[in-house]
Amino acid sequence: MFKKFALSLLPILSLVFVVSAQVPEPAEGPQGYLIGPGDEITGKVLGEPQFDFVATVDEDGKIEVPFFEEPIVAGCKTERDLRGDVAKLLTKYLRAPQLSLRVTKRDSRPPVSIYGEVRQQQQVNLTRRAYLLELISFAGGETEKSGGMIQVFRTRPPMCSEAKENWSTSGAEVPSRMYSLASLRQGREESNPEILPGDIIIVQKASPVYVTGEVIKPGELSIPERGLPLTQAVAMASGITREAKTKNIKIYRRQQGSAEPEVIVANYDSIKKGEQKDVMLQPFDIVEVDKAGKKFTDYLLEFATGVPNRIPIRPF
Repeated sequence: MFKKFALSLLPILSLVFVVSAQVPEPAEGPQGYLIGPGDEITGKVLGEPQFDFVATVDEDGKIEVPFFEEPIVAGCKTERDLRGDVAKLLTKYLRAPQLSLRVTKRDSRPPVSIYGEVRQQQQVNLTRRAYLLELISFAGGETEKSGGMIQVFRTRPPMCSEAKENWSTSGAEVPSRMYSLASLRQGREESNPEILPGDIIIVQKASPVYVTGEVIKPGELSIPERGLPLTQAVAMASGITREAKTKNIKIYRRQQGSAEPEVIVANYDSIKKGEQKDVMLQPFDIVEVDKAGKKFTDYLLEFATGVPNRIPIRPF
């Protein structure tokens, strides 16, 4: 299931330069790090080197300890808990064993991947509890092309009850949830979930609109998080030319279930004067600024100078 999902992300992942990082580790919380399959455990007994061991936690969450036939459960225990269990076993052979036990490799939790419209796409190894807002900030925050939405994919079930939330698949192979950057900045708890090892965070790109015709810089624009009105789109295209037909700007908008677009006509001059409401653009709108018919004075000016009259008019 995850293999198929990972393959579907290859086009995205192949475009990014991934930096491996680690969230700075503070002192462990009251619970401490919970051991999981793949972690390496190193135990040393003072003055009794024959009891020293290095063991890797198996898929069942167990390790083998020298001189004991049955493996011991290490999964979902802290270093302190496991140290106490192993020390208790050693009392079978030693009167007061002085045991030092540490997790020397934390390989049970895959990194968190952060992709999309962030300033530094990277993978982060979690060594403590971390939340969405912190990780977005750790990646440098969102770029200007962000659409304001974040999708979090949960690629593996939580270990040791790492999170209280139960993410059902709802028919999807890999469960995911959507979060708003605006809500995240407002500090809403429901918009700032705990991120678990193996999660994939994608800050989605803003939907595009296209501005063509008599503007200084025609091309594709991104709709920012708060929306994009027509006047702002024209400004982002560096304004209109002198030949623009500003009273009849056409907006071609997709219609669901129809091959023919809806045509919206906007009077740019009236909008600038406050006589007409500005038009909020929608994803994939095409804004066409037509060329106005030339006046007789324009022809005279071109004839006299030999230069087409295309003086740009920038929005004010």
